[in-house]
Amino acid sequence: MTLSIRLATEADLPALRALMARSIDELQTDFLTPEQVEASRDIMGLDTQLVADRTYFVVEEDGALAGCGGWSRRATLFGGDHSAGRDAALLDPATEAARVRAMYTSPDFARRGVGRAIIAACETAAAAEGFSRCEMAATLAGEPLYRACGYAVIEPFDGVAFNGVRVPLKRMGKSIAK
Repeated sequence: MTLSIRLATEADLPALRALMARSIDELQTDFLTPEQVEASRDIMGLDTQLVADRTYFVVEEDGALAGCGGWSRRATLFGGDHSAGRDAALLDPATEAARVRAMYTSPDFARRGVGRAIIAACETAAAAEGFSRCEMAATLAGEPLYRACGYAVIEPFDGVAFNGVRVPLKRMGKSIAK
């Protein structure tokens, strides 16, 4: 398998949204109740600010969309354009952690190195901008990958959907080389 990684563009948005919906629906089912999987759509999703900031990656294999994910120099920890609690304030690389955001793998490419490729690209880009640490809000399905990549749980918390359903998440972090 030969994976290629590139920055996402506005032209990718429809395909990214479809991938995210499929990833949530198929890869979360071993970790969440059906109600929590549905609620995940409220608290997860595409943040087009990442695409505009040129910090969001697409991973492909032979032209097929295998996954996506990115990082941010902004304060928002997780969520899509529709999610509550977003904060576009810029982070201070000297004192704050870059955010790893919106990581999704196509179920057809799960456990084939897509997530690791995205994390490596995020960490490299964040370090190049002076960040020495990354943090994320991890789903229960994503936690094993992030642990394998050196991230540690900082605190568990719940994302709360518009209908009040709580979805378990974990804030995770890692020091990165500048």
